[in-house]
Amino acid sequence: MASSRLQATARHLSKTFKRKGRFEIGIASELPQAYKKFWREWKVLKPAAVHFVPQEGKWKRDELTGETFPIQNIPIPLKYPAEVHDGIWGGEAVVKGFQKRDTRRRRVPHYWVPVLKRTVVKSEVLNTHLSVTVTDRTISLINDHYGFDHYLLKTPACDLVSMLALKLKKQILTELMNGCPRYAHDAQKQKEIYEEYKTYLTSYTPEEIEWYGLTWYEALTKVAKQKEAANKPVPLKNVYRKNLVEKLKAAGIEGSSTSADDITSTTSWLAKMNPFGKKDEA
Repeated sequence: MASSRLQATARHLSKTFKRKGRFEIGIASELPQAYKKFWREWKVLKPAAVHFVPQEGKWKRDELTGETFPIQNIPIPLKYPAEVHDGIWGGEAVVKGFQKRDTRRRRVPHYWVPVLKRTVVKSEVLNTHLSVTVTDRTISLINDHYGFDHYLLKTPACDLVSMLALKLKKQILTELMNGCPRYAHDAQKQKEIYEEYKTYLTSYTPEEIEWYGLTWYEALTKVAKQKEAANKPVPLKNVYRKNLVEKLKAAGIEGSSTSADDITSTTSWLAKMNPFGKKDEA
């Protein structure tokens, strides 16, 4: 009886003192929905299987014994080194496991690393060629999507993984949003490129494109700079000068036609009235 009461109390306390989420602490609570949408696509959405073949259904039958087993599609744990963000690996990563090299000895730790190669890809929207580090799977995916731009624009952030790929995707979306200005010298080509890729803009708003591809630190820094710009203090001398000019204009005093933007000019009549100001040398 006492244990059930303790369990009920523990459940009640756990609901009352619920742990705050990532977007509920400090300045992160001011992040816009546009960045939260990108974060879900990047960190919450389940990535596609790369190093294993998922099985369909919930159950499978052993052909030899006829016994039925539940299907468990458990992803292989992957290691993402810092170098993954300098290239586009197509979702591949380092696999850590064990290898039995001798039947008479114990297994030993082993790392399976993707085969990396340097190649050149072309971005039609950006109208440029890029030298990037890729894997064979990256090249296959680019061919399957009929182009580098289509591959980046169709693939969610959780499958791109690489920050280089995400930054390029954001740059391509920004270019499309602005009407492909890199082809301004060729109006016909500009129209063709825009018509081919404009369908991808329907999935994003301008604000979502602005926040797309930012790391957690970059997003927090952006919010902090926006707050600082919005709360930037105005010097009191500027406020007083503006009020004085408005009062002089209202009174119709001659020489009060100076605008608030030019009030700081040393050649204005107000500067000449300052006995401590610097005088122009004759």
